[in-house]
Amino acid sequence: MFGLSLGHLLIVAVVVLLFGHRRLPELGAALGKGIGAFKKGLEGKDIEDSENAKRLDNGPQAPKA
Repeated sequence: MFGLSLGHLLIVAVVVLLFGHRRLPELGAALGKGIGAFKKGLEGKDIEDSENAKRLDNGPQAPKA
């Protein structure tokens, strides 16, 4: 049935019983935002490293008055 086994259906049933059908869209949205933030965080680390490397190449800069 739609590629879902009995184990998958039981997990879905337990989640619905624990959180209720009204909270499921909120939980899905929160999970999606969390995954998106995690991916951006992984990408941001590379950006930070390249910015730090540029600052080191340019040397120390005098503060602007």
